[in-house]
Amino acid sequence: MSTSDTTENGTKTTHFGFTDVPVEEKASMVRGVFDSVAENYDLMNDLMSAGVHRLWKTAMIDWLMPRPGQHLLDVAGGTGDIAFKFLDRLKGDGKVTVLDINHAMLSVGQDRALDQGRLSGLEWVNGDAMALPLPDKSVDAYTIAFGIRNVTDIPMALREARRVLKPGGRFMCLEFSTVTLPVLKEFYDFYSFKMLPEIGKAVAGDRESYQYLVESIRKFPDADGFKKMIEEAGFGQVKYRSLSGGIAAIHSAWRI
Repeated sequence: MSTSDTTENGTKTTHFGFTDVPVEEKASMVRGVFDSVAENYDLMNDLMSAGVHRLWKTAMIDWLMPRPGQHLLDVAGGTGDIAFKFLDRLKGDGKVTVLDINHAMLSVGQDRALDQGRLSGLEWVNGDAMALPLPDKSVDAYTIAFGIRNVTDIPMALREARRVLKPGGRFMCLEFSTVTLPVLKEFYDFYSFKMLPEIGKAVAGDRESYQYLVESIRKFPDADGFKKMIEEAGFGQVKYRSLSGGIAAIHSAWRI
């Protein structure tokens, strides 16, 4: 499944929400969105998930089943949510490299870590999911929560994930998905497109960023489509679990 198209004049484009933009411009546009929402990131996820994103993140860690001494790479994890849950499960006997393309998001996570007295086991890296600044076969697990849909070239990011995982390493992705229950879908569409951008405007003073985030969810493949993309990147034992009627899904895969 391609994440880009080519126009008649040869310009490669990709989607930014429902708008087609030149491929080389998307990353900076996404960065602008998250610069804007960084300070309200938890509020954003509360609004977009009806407050259950924390339960979904816990479910992903439950399925990951962290083991003592593991090194986790958490991509697009700037606020630290997944990293903190992972380290808490291991009572500090592990390491997390938190990677995010957005400086503002990393700053939020680092401030939270300091506020919570988390002084060890964490490494904060400004980097791109499509060109990870890590060696081949260097981490035990790779997680990405609510970040993969914002990547310009998703297949490239998946190949990079496989590259840095050790043989037997685990890939896990939590992302908004496609609602499968008809009644829930009707309400969710109304809430997403009619209410959420206005709430974003009222609460965070930023309607446009919330509009993009809603549109980006609709442009992301459904759970089966994303499963196929993960398989095409070379992973094995690819499975997924739908959450809350399909509002989100967790995908799990292994580097065989």
